[in-house]
Amino acid sequence: MSDDDTTVIVQNAPEQEVYVFGKAVIVKKQAKGVLAIGGDVTVEGRVEGDVATIGGNVIQEEGGYIGGDVIVFGGSYKPKSQTPLREPGKETVMFGVLEDEIKDLAQNPSQIFSPSWSWGFVAQRIVVALLWFVISLAMTTVAPGAVSRAVARIQLSSLKVCGIGAGAFMLASILIVTGAITLPTFLSATVGAMGMLLLLLGYVFGRVALQVSAGKMLQKHFFPENNRSETLAILAGVLIWTLLLSLPYIWIIALFSVFAFGIGLILTARSPRLRQIA
Repeated sequence: MSDDDTTVIVQNAPEQEVYVFGKAVIVKKQAKGVLAIGGDVTVEGRVEGDVATIGGNVIQEEGGYIGGDVIVFGGSYKPKSQTPLREPGKETVMFGVLEDEIKDLAQNPSQIFSPSWSWGFVAQRIVVALLWFVISLAMTTVAPGAVSRAVARIQLSSLKVCGIGAGAFMLASILIVTGAITLPTFLSATVGAMGMLLLLLGYVFGRVALQVSAGKMLQKHFFPENNRSETLAILAGVLIWTLLLSLPYIWIIALFSVFAFGIGLILTARSPRLRQIA
């Protein structure tokens, strides 16, 4: 450890996987692999395996060797040599967007539970609300039957839908993580892609259905019949769910509910033809 306790210095640890949170890492001699969250990784010696960082940079000094993949979220890979010492066939994966935000979040993870309110945060929420209003309006226009049936299932059997969706959400998350650790690269990528597709579809469809359901419920109790409309219901529901997903700590429950209801609605959906046959 450095004198100011902000940097972990690795000397000779050829069999050690180094995991560091909120600090930078400097590999002086040797390590098996390195993962840093919220700090840079500097390789001066040898790392036989992968080097990864979230909210930081991977810096490979001249003479430094990396035998595995380089994975960077919210930063960049900076080799000091024109021909860095890397194992042939290994990959470099970089997602260099929102670098400052990811670094701040990695160094202070408690802020994810209680986001700080500011004018920038409010403006971002307004843009998000407008985006979801457009998405919801488009889905109710393109597939009104699917949305209306989803809203009906939420109102009639919400516990069943949420329970099925919550179980499937946790199972999909476990499969994605387990597959990434244990399966070969091709299979883990396939399982991960299928799981992420289910989560993405569940989130989008679930949020649209919950927004429409909340808006219609609000209209039913507080709006006179002559002032009710589908567009107004969508707008009201979007505002309600945007607020819920912005409140400190409450947003975690709201986000889980969106995934649970969305996946549950997808898994319990039945086409009109199948219902007629049944």
